[in-house]
Amino acid sequence: MRFKLAASFVFILGLIVAPMAQADQINTDGAPVRIVGFGDSLMAGYQLPPQDAFPARLEQALKKAGYNVAFENAGVSGDTTAGGLARLDWSVPDGTQIVILELGANDALRGVSPDITEKNLDDMLARLKQRGITVILAGMLAPPNMGKDFGDRFNAIYPRLAKKYGVVLYPFFLDGVTAQKALLLEDGMHPNPDGVARMVEGILPTVEAVLQQIGKEPT
Repeated sequence: MRFKLAASFVFILGLIVAPMAQADQINTDGAPVRIVGFGDSLMAGYQLPPQDAFPARLEQALKKAGYNVAFENAGVSGDTTAGGLARLDWSVPDGTQIVILELGANDALRGVSPDITEKNLDDMLARLKQRGITVILAGMLAPPNMGKDFGDRFNAIYPRLAKKYGVVLYPFFLDGVTAQKALLLEDGMHPNPDGVARMVEGILPTVEAVLQQIGKEPT
């Protein structure tokens, strides 16, 4: 008799727990994909209102396309790869699923050795990979005034690291914006809202492809 009562209790408990577990799964599946934009002033939105910064505009575009995403802007104006490496662990919170890694422009402007830039980016990619975070590596090109030798060494960093770590490379973060006066602030270096819109338009297919690769389809 006691055995029958115990068996009945287990059966009833199973009926209660199973739906709860299913509900938890549904809630988990419905959670937004957490994406961190990790970079310098190009990511932070230098001299732009928060809603016009790159992460906010990309989030808006992805939501319009039907993706359930939540962006965090971890851009710091003036940041170098050394600064990014120093703050990486606390700037990318647990639960982050995708990081758009955009750093190196300030290294090039300051003439930092490409070997140092590559080592810092390499260390960041290794840490993110260890945490199981998908990375989109946003490439950068050296300014022409740095000379051909520097440019060749710097520009080769991003394709080489993308291949080493098997991450998706967006070759040039400022593609279509550089040297376009109508898309830049008065400093001639940072994008204005129209420039950010162009950057989002350029990278959007890449980000959508990555979301689909991790099993997140638009609704």
